Amino acid sequence: MSPIFEFFFGQYRGYETHIIGLEVAGIVFGLISSICSMRNSVWVYPTGIVSTLIFVYILLKFNLLGDTIINGYYFVMSIYGWYIWTRKVTSTQTTPISKATKNDYTYSLGIFLSTMFFIYIIYYVFEKFEGWASYIDILTTGLFFVGMWMLAKKKLENWLFLLMGNVISVPLYFYKGLTLSSFLYVIFVIISIFGYLAWKKILNNRLQTA
Repeated sequence: MSPIFEFFFGQYRGYETHIIGLEVAGIVFGLISSICSMRNSVWVYPTGIVSTLIFVYILLKFNLLGDTIINGYYFVMSIYGWYIWTRKVTSTQTTPISKATKNDYTYSLGIFLSTMFFIYIIYYVFEKFEGWASYIDILTTGLFFVGMWMLAKKKLENWLFLLMGNVISVPLYFYKGLTLSSFLYVIFVIISIFGYLAWKKILNNRLQTA
């Protein structure tokens, strides 16, 4: 086994086979969901639901409580977002992409702060703090909660919050021993950038033709 392969994947040697298989499946569905989101397709939600359910199980095994709650929250927001994205706002049009308003940012700040406080309490009560990784997990949970809420509302800025969370998650997941998921977040970083640009183009085209 090469030193590079050992560095990235040696930690998988002691994992149960079904954990590795589930992580791969969760990654595949998560990747499909992100691509659907970038393409403004409602299939972001059914594929995302499968991925989140898989990762809830995995993350509980690795004591990433914040990310476990993130995925539980994703499940709830996926149901809500599925409804919002398919709801007719006119007789022919579903909910369109729009920019976040001042009220949206106010709600986002409330979601961000309350989420971090809640996750901190969870870590404290269950005595699951594991150094800096736990605090980073708390931060990314707040960012992802805001990003998913804005995604469900079809706000362009959802991509910026998801981008920040994805960038931070790359080293976090690698540190926790989930190398494949760490690589997935590298892809999520790229998708977040292109997703923002794609949605911005759609929004600008709609405003120009309105």
